[in-house]
This record gives sequence, structure tokens and C-alpha cells, in this order.
Amino acid sequence: MQLRIPGPTPLPDEVLQAMKRQMINHRGPQFAEMFHEVTATLKEMFQTKGDLLILTGSGTGGMEASIVNTLSPGDKVLSLSNGAFGERFADIAEAFGAQVERLRFEWGRAVDPQAVRQALSHDTGIKAVLVTHNETSTGVTNDLASISAVVREFEKLLLVDAISSLGAIDLPVDAWGCDVVITGSQKAWMAPPGLAMVSVSERAWQAHAQARMPRCYWDFARAKRFLEKGQTPWTPALSTIYALAAALELLQREGLKNIVARHARVGAKAREGVKSLGLSLFPEDSYASNTVTAVRAPEGLDVKRLLKSLREEYNTILAGGQQRLEGKIFRIGHLGYVNEDDIEAVLEALRVALPQAGFNG
Repeated sequence: MQLRIPGPTPLPDEVLQAMKRQMINHRGPQFAEMFHEVTATLKEMFQTKGDLLILTGSGTGGMEASIVNTLSPGDKVLSLSNGAFGERFADIAEAFGAQVERLRFEWGRAVDPQAVRQALSHDTGIKAVLVTHNETSTGVTNDLASISAVVREFEKLLLVDAISSLGAIDLPVDAWGCDVVITGSQKAWMAPPGLAMVSVSERAWQAHAQARMPRCYWDFARAKRFLEKGQTPWTPALSTIYALAAALELLQREGLKNIVARHARVGAKAREGVKSLGLSLFPEDSYASNTVTAVRAPEGLDVKRLLKSLREEYNTILAGGQQRLEGKIFRIGHLGYVNEDDIEAVLEALRVALPQAGFNG
């Protein structure tokens, strides 16, 4: 089966085998050794010398953790939103009592750093900026380097949803001055769902000391205290940590630069392949993602019928559009355990399935 959605992603055999290991004492020395090794490797992949915390939960849990550990009810937050996950980040902040100013951009377009500068210059009371690096719902990668430079000018906290980018698209956490960066095990990391991994800067810890939003399960300070003795505050997703440890060995062997280059090649192949079929991308090429390709549905194409045909007749699973984009786009996920041959197989399936779903390009 070709599972080509933006997550969960397929798993290498070595990762599947690792998950078969028997349970161990998560308060014992064997777990502590593994947990410290996984944490150290993730720090290298995040390109950070700051703290790295592994939380049992989804990427959205990591987003919530970033909010409740750095903010207080009533704090003003600037949310940069150009898709469904940018809106989700803002929704979480609002749910915990933050005053959220939503700087919205058209879905399918990238965040404009100059608009961010203008918003920050007009409102000096903003404490933090929320941004999604790679907007999975629209296939757009925002220019985080430029955005972070603007945020640093105004000395605001920068909380980054990098769930579908980190580990596939270059994101040097320390060099770009990102304060909290979140990713999820089921994306580029070639592991099952169940873990949120977050980096925490010194500035974020300073904010944490003043933050008054309610937190217990997601408390960074508690997670850090337990990490020092090689444990987690709560029962960890042990099999997923086994899997992540095995996946990180493979990723280290490949090397971060090579991983980023592979995703760039695969993303380019997906985009060019889609165009060769007579289709067009939803975003502009200049900010199209290397981890998910969003394809505009032309008039006459029944997206639901296309996805059903691909799944049932060609053993290929793609994703549809979310929320306002349902029926208007479909998406090809290509992150983690993926190469050019996988994309070629998807394109071959599309070539025969598209006419059956009403496309006459």
C-alpha cells in the first residue's frame, strides 16, 4: 500500500521490528539510558543546545504545552494564520484565556514577514507570536527565517508549530531564535503517533517562570526534572520511544543535510509530476512545501471519487482538503520514509485514476 498522507507516515522495517520489544521498567536504568540517547539525538536534529523534552501525546498536545508553559490568561498573542493548523494554534491560545490577534493570510499563500513587522510595530503589548512553519492543510512552507528575524527585532516570544516540517525541512532552532518548537513522531521522524517533541529556549524558561495558565500533564518544568534522572513524569508511550530510537539511528546514518536534500528532491518530483498530468498546484511554487503537495481540483474533478478510486483500485491513499478546502484540493504527503520511486508510483496511479473521476486534462 502507498500511504501518502501528511501523517501518520509509513514505517521502515527496522522501526516496526523495534516496536515488538518487550516492555521494560520506565523507572529503571535501561529506559534511562535509551531516553537520554534519544533526547541527545533529537537535540542534534533540532540544531539546538537548549532543552529538548519528549511528551507523550500528539502534536496538538505539544502546541497546547507551548501555550500553557509560556503565557498567562490575558496575555496578548499575535497568531500568524494561513491555514487550518494556524487557526488551531490560535484556538488553543484563546481556550486558555489569551487575547489573540489573528493576522490572517489567504489560504494557499505564505505569511508576509513585512505584515508581521507592521502588526508588531502597531501593538507593543504583544507578548508572543504563534506561527506554523509548514501549513499542512495548504501545502505551504512559511519563510520562518525571515519571520523569526522580525520577531527578534521586537523581542517577542516565538512559538513554532513545526510538526510537519522539522526533520525534513531545514529549521536551525537556535540560529533562528525560536523559543518553543514542536514536532510529532508520526511525521518526518518515521515513527508511529504518540510523541510530541519540543525544544525550549532560555527565553521560554524565563517566560515559564511567570506563566500562570493552568498546566499539570504538560508542565515543562516537571518534564525537565524527570528527564534529569532519565524518566518521564507520567507513563511514557514506551513502544513509540522504541520505534523513535530505531528511526533516529536510520536518520543519523543518512545525515540531516541529506535528509533535507532528499525531501527537496521528492517534493520537486511531486510538483513536476502533478503538472505533467495537466494539474496545477494550490500554492505558488515559491513557497510550496517539500513535505506535502496540495493539488488544485479543476472543474469536473470529483475529489471524493478520485480518493476512493485510488484507495480501492490502486492501493494508494492520498488526503483530501480540510475545512473550507474540502472538495477543492487533494494532497500528496511525502515526508519521512519516502523516496522518488514512491512518488513515481503515486503519479502512475493518478494517471489512470484521474479520468475515472471526471478529469479531462
